[in-house]
Amino acid sequence: MNKDFIHLHVHTEYSLLDGFSRLDKLIDRAKELNMQAIAITDHGCMFGAIDFYKKAKAAGIKPIIGCEVYTASRGLRDKDPNYDKKYGHLVLLVENMTGYKNLIKLVSTSYVEGFYYKPRVDIEELRQHSEGIIALSACLAGDVSNNILNRNYEKAKEFALLYRDIFGEDNFYLEIQDHHLPEQKEVNAGLVKLSKELGIPLVATNDLHYVNKEDAKIHDVLMCIQMGKTLNDPSRMKFGSDEFYLKSREEMEELFPYAIDALDNTVKIAQRCNIEFDFNTYHLPRYDVPEGYTTESYLRALCFKGLEERYKNPTQDA
Repeated sequence: MNKDFIHLHVHTEYSLLDGFSRLDKLIDRAKELNMQAIAITDHGCMFGAIDFYKKAKAAGIKPIIGCEVYTASRGLRDKDPNYDKKYGHLVLLVENMTGYKNLIKLVSTSYVEGFYYKPRVDIEELRQHSEGIIALSACLAGDVSNNILNRNYEKAKEFALLYRDIFGEDNFYLEIQDHHLPEQKEVNAGLVKLSKELGIPLVATNDLHYVNKEDAKIHDVLMCIQMGKTLNDPSRMKFGSDEFYLKSREEMEELFPYAIDALDNTVKIAQRCNIEFDFNTYHLPRYDVPEGYTTESYLRALCFKGLEERYKNPTQDA
């Protein structure tokens, strides 16, 4: 039996005021558990990707670059409070350099064009930039899981088929989680049913927001800071358990005795995700210049043109 397990849903300190997994502590713990790889999937951003990559490599652990993106309920440019305040989640993992470049484009667009409460992507953008990416259906806030939770199985099925169509038959997984929350028991039953009906494989994750179980209390304080609340406020947002930590294969097997394949699939996904960064080469952009110019002479010509546009009758001293 395979005894490896790879965490593919991980929020680090770069999930600002939400993740309490310091990179050094996170990677040290993964190494203690003899994990061969680990992912980074911060909320809506890739701020920590390079720092994470370097630290994981130094520790002899394969880094898997990813992001848990926010999905717009309609188009990413739609920003009507009556329709567009709600958003879903979707975990995207980089399989190769093409996927890395596509994920960068998706995340950049989500901020520059799609930001409305959160940086959002939409179906059109996902279709355009799906190559080289493996997608997981995410947590209870994912489009598939959320519709199961709302007793809309057919809509959940539509989203599952849609994402499989976008990313490809072998590149989309239904994500099951168990943090001892009753809602997850119900959703997992629906995801298992969907998996059997549609032939979409399952993958088991732990929605990791801190490294050790005892860190849950500090994470709770962090959430209070984010929400502008105090620990004594009964109305504040609070995680429903202290199970959002870096668990071992054995702990995950106890949660999913009925879905061992979903644990093994984490290893299969990790084996497919291979990306190498070159930090020793300058990657400067190449500019095509008009005929009769060198890059230097064209830059000089543009500078003088700009000078004339900004100053009337510039002198030689100018």
